[in-house]
Amino acid sequence: MAVLTYVEAISDALREELRRDPRVFLLGEDIGVYGGAFKVTKGFLEEFGAGRILDTPISEAAIIGAAIGAALNGMRPVAEMQYIDFITNGFNQLVNVAATIAYRWGLPVPIVVRGPAGGGVGGGPFHSRNPEAWFAHTPGLKVVYPAFPADAKGLLIAAIRDPNPVVFLEHKGLYRKVRQEVPEGEYVLPLGKAAIVRPGRDATVVAYGSTVHHALQVAEELSREGIALEVVDLRTLVPLDEETVLDSVRRTNRVVVASEANRTCGFAAEVAARITERAFKWLDAPVVRVTAADVPTPFAPTLEQEVLPSAQRLKAAVLELLRF
Repeated sequence: MAVLTYVEAISDALREELRRDPRVFLLGEDIGVYGGAFKVTKGFLEEFGAGRILDTPISEAAIIGAAIGAALNGMRPVAEMQYIDFITNGFNQLVNVAATIAYRWGLPVPIVVRGPAGGGVGGGPFHSRNPEAWFAHTPGLKVVYPAFPADAKGLLIAAIRDPNPVVFLEHKGLYRKVRQEVPEGEYVLPLGKAAIVRPGRDATVVAYGSTVHHALQVAEELSREGIALEVVDLRTLVPLDEETVLDSVRRTNRVVVASEANRTCGFAAEVAARITERAFKWLDAPVVRVTAADVPTPFAPTLEQEVLPSAQRLKAAVLELLRF
């Protein structure tokens, strides 16, 4: 085991797969000489060479399109979006092309499109998106959003080995904030398996990405008041581990779904709908969502804090739910 930050665990996963499989290569803006905007690929050019660490033009459509072409020719490309917000410029290649090839042609498209998502760092409206719902809505794409370093490593390796296109979201606010023991060497976690990161009996918080850490903070605070909050980390949104979520709700009878994405049509709404459809008779209160507001993320830190979900807002929602 090695103690790694979230960003170090992602870097470790990429190195492991580059060393293991000669078909794996990376492409993206400034990932070579500069080492990436967040230094995920620092030192990679020296170790693996320009043939496998490709600095690209500033064109997300070209990056994803080239990755698709390489994948169809037997390679395993990992495409970096400097910020996940800019994936919109490659939307057609990902949603209309990569996501449909298995259906149209019966061919695998083993590409990973990874990039920093989320707010909390003063990035403003062009550098703070959580666009997971766009891709969860698209048949043919898998969507991963880990909250911890060990999960980030294990799920990224699994994503690279998967025959389907995977959108891999990394919360930039967690890059150097979260640190834990991570298995060294080859470490693979299955896609589509949620984790109960804190067991409880009184209510469930279903979360992913940054909101998992809010939930754990709230659970610790409420434990001092004799309240046992269960925290479920989805880890993978598509495929979604419904059974772990539903089993938790059946035991606690109350649930809050927490997401940093916008409220309207966000992935939290999908989770809430599935719980209502399949676990309604076990619920003692309505399903509650804690999300970001339906506005672009502000630059100003004070305004950003008002827009994004927080541990304080989540705690208030849980207490209100318990009083229902």
